[in-house]
Amino acid sequence: MLTEAEITVLFRTLLAALLGFVIGWERRAVGAPVRGRIITLTTMTSAAVTAVGIEMYATQASRIVAGIVTGIGFLGAGVIMRSSTGEVRGQATAAALWAMSCIGIIVGTGHAMLGVILTLSVYLIIAWDAWPIMTRINTWLKKRKDKDLESQQTNGTDKPVE
Repeated sequence: MLTEAEITVLFRTLLAALLGFVIGWERRAVGAPVRGRIITLTTMTSAAVTAVGIEMYATQASRIVAGIVTGIGFLGAGVIMRSSTGEVRGQATAAALWAMSCIGIIVGTGHAMLGVILTLSVYLIIAWDAWPIMTRINTWLKKRKDKDLESQQTNGTDKPVE
């Protein structure tokens, strides 16, 4: 039978896995280099290790958290890549990975509601471009830029026509 401490660790770990899945799914949907499973696993593992540290090794909890943050920093650095054209990709995914690991730590310490609120905040930030109003604004800005370029070409100047 599971002890009360083990049930607590299990609950916190499962909640963190669910929260990580939400952000991982968004990253997968946009074709990010790190897919949903990796974000889910890092969030879940961060929560599990933190919860075990607090429940069973309370005097060493700060060291455990520091180790998690350091390790995730190395994982995040590995996500950022430069393409052959010089374009740097993966920063948003690396930031999401790091943020979700920190949220895993927060959930692992027992702050479940804070973890849920922060996950919603992360989702709103990384899905910003997919919001309908932002899509409309971006389309309008692109049309305006194209119109300015067209008027520059027909006018023969480098300055936009007002």
